[in-house]
Amino acid sequence: MNLENIQREIRNQKLDGWLFFDHHLRDPLAYRVLGIAPTAAPTRRWYYLIPAQGEPRGLVHRIEPGVLGALPGEKIPYSRWTEQVEGLRTLTAGLPRVAMQYSPLCAIPYVAMVDAGTVELVRSLGVEVASSAELIQAFEARWTPEALESHLEAGRRVDRVRAEAFALIHERTRNGAPLQELDVKRFVRERFAKAGLVTDHGPIVGVNANASNPHYEPTEEATSPIRTGDWVLLDMWAKLASPGAVYYDITWTAFCGDNPSEEMRKVFAMVTGARDAGIERVQSAIAAGYPLCGWEVDDAVRAVIESSGYGSYFTHRTGHSIGQEVHGNGANMDNLETHDERRVTPWTCFSIEPGIYLEKFGVRSEIDMFVGEREARVTGEIQREMALL
Repeated sequence: MNLENIQREIRNQKLDGWLFFDHHLRDPLAYRVLGIAPTAAPTRRWYYLIPAQGEPRGLVHRIEPGVLGALPGEKIPYSRWTEQVEGLRTLTAGLPRVAMQYSPLCAIPYVAMVDAGTVELVRSLGVEVASSAELIQAFEARWTPEALESHLEAGRRVDRVRAEAFALIHERTRNGAPLQELDVKRFVRERFAKAGLVTDHGPIVGVNANASNPHYEPTEEATSPIRTGDWVLLDMWAKLASPGAVYYDITWTAFCGDNPSEEMRKVFAMVTGARDAGIERVQSAIAAGYPLCGWEVDDAVRAVIESSGYGSYFTHRTGHSIGQEVHGNGANMDNLETHDERRVTPWTCFSIEPGIYLEKFGVRSEIDMFVGEREARVTGEIQREMALL
């Protein structure tokens, strides 16, 4: 735990402290921010308060006194529930407003780890409970220079594998050779392994109507053939097989042949245009020093698709935070599934991936954006034209 950095961020956000709580490993974020690894699931509640200034202090049950042993500060013991309440009162004394892993109305469920009853308990002591969403972003979503380099290198390798996968589809469909979605999925995973890349699952290889299912993934039991005249969507994400590496995540689409339909061309142009509107919104805001929020990026992208009459076919958020997990804990580009008011902060990365999902085919175009101190950039190749395979 870097206490100095945590306290600096607490002060930056005009808070008096940050109160951590866990019971039965409900809050993995707490352990990561505090830099501790539980040896077993705690069977009794613990609390740890980091004030904006001064020494932290904890509250632990007498049965599990060592649960916070690696952390600095006094640890107040309790057994009775009345002792717990008084211990909490001591922890929070003189601190009118503290952050917890809580989100008003559960608007940002990714940080809503503390149960409602515990929030009520803290409030009963006269303490205002604020959301730790921005604090979590500061310690979970910000990259180091080394993480950025790992992302860029992963991007170069993933882009090569994507080109090889499209070449495989081109060769098989042009020659009339049999090819299944599952064959392409296996091909990608084999190429990832040879390139020193790892992933948690995937990729998504969707043909025709399957491309309209944003979370489709072919399996032994469910796979479709890929033939001339088919539409193909390929969504790939991977990271280097090294500690601290972060993901690269993209989606490209293609038509197997030379003459896609006018509707395919129209929808592809609409989706890529919406994607580019999102890129422009981010880049212009960051360059101007504007305090951009995730929901504003979603609005900019969604407006393009809605103005064309396809709004009801864009059924998910515009983008997600990216980190050591492909879906990270920073601001999402979202004003659909949640109203994400978190700031788009320097040294974070996220996807922009609008999609239109029709009955017979779906189009999604996904890029990753990294935000620096006063600039934002797309970190890999951008699909400008529909791929004709």
